[in-house]
Amino acid sequence: MPHPQSLPSSSILAHRPFALFWAGRVLATTGFQMQSVAIGWQVYELTGSAFDLGLVGLAQFLPMLALALVTGHVADNFDRRKIIVACQVVKLLTAVALAVGSYHGGLPRIAIFAVIFVFGAARAFEMPTLQAFLPSVVPETMLPRAIAASASANQAATIGGPALGGLLYAASPAFAFGTCGILYLLCALAIVRVRARALGSSREPVSLDSLLAGIRYIRENPVILGAISLDLFAVLLGGATALLPIYAKDILRVGPTGLGMLRAAPAVGALAMSIYLAHHPPRKRVGRLMFAAVAAFGGATIVFGLSESFPLSLIALTLLGASDMVSVVIRSSLVQLKTPDAMRGRVSAVNSVFIGSSNQLGEFESGVTAAWFGVVPSVVIGGIGTLAVVLLWMRLFPALAQANRLVPREEGALR
Repeated sequence: MPHPQSLPSSSILAHRPFALFWAGRVLATTGFQMQSVAIGWQVYELTGSAFDLGLVGLAQFLPMLALALVTGHVADNFDRRKIIVACQVVKLLTAVALAVGSYHGGLPRIAIFAVIFVFGAARAFEMPTLQAFLPSVVPETMLPRAIAASASANQAATIGGPALGGLLYAASPAFAFGTCGILYLLCALAIVRVRARALGSSREPVSLDSLLAGIRYIRENPVILGAISLDLFAVLLGGATALLPIYAKDILRVGPTGLGMLRAAPAVGALAMSIYLAHHPPRKRVGRLMFAAVAAFGGATIVFGLSESFPLSLIALTLLGASDMVSVVIRSSLVQLKTPDAMRGRVSAVNSVFIGSSNQLGEFESGVTAAWFGVVPSVVIGGIGTLAVVLLWMRLFPALAQANRLVPREEGALR
């Protein structure tokens, strides 16, 4: 097999370790998306509460926040492959619990949230470890393309996962959750076979200084801090994923199958954009491009919030996903390329908290504001808030706005 550095950029999936990594992400993300749709619909059927839909996101975010410092240290000091596999096993067990509970008539509300909490703890370890693991699978010069290709794996799964989850849940909730468990198992088997190169990091004893190193590193690098905090506040305000069951059932009236299509729509746009970026990664003015993409995300959120047409809602969500993907690839590449491997786990753990905040905590925020102001006003207000954050962050983080290059120069500098 040729050395990965000698592979042409167009054949990144011909590199077997990355191909296995890519397949594992497809399987895990498909399971996660199916499980998210099934849990969302089940909770809303059980309680009829927008607030409880927000609690689903909060139950996943709390363990991520509580374990952030520990997960980063673990990812930097233990075998990242084994950590990822262990996380899939825990997720498999949560899927089995939900499947068995559904088969016997459904779990109580509190038991569902307990399972979600355990699932969130597994993802708290999985997310930073996956981010830190990828640079050891491909050489640095291929990393932006690998990030885009890895993102395409997530988005391909996010297209099929929600739709499949909605269909299977309509047929049998137990079968839907059981299928998720099988996918987590297959992901574990794929990751076990990934051969990654050692990057020379040594095990570091646990100390307060070691645990806080990731936070300190991000704070001292304004480009990284600006990039990940922009994602945090923009998606925290603009995310409306938690409210999709309400849109599907009460506003657009398209049922669980329509819910699957709504959840898949952002991934359609994101997949198309990730495929494009895998072949044509951003090379110049990446900071301004990232701000423009987040502004487009906010605008698409407003359109979706106001829409009462199912086709228009799908289009708005598709554009939302495409713009978000531009931001994701730029942010992820900047973080990975500007972070030494010995620090990647801890930096990725902090980054994962920001991502989790913008997603899971954003779902909680959406549920609360929907309960206070109504569903449509909460989404529109969130979109407007995203646009305000873009303007504010361009002033607070001029170094990010002025960031020019994404791919490192030959001497290794990012400019």
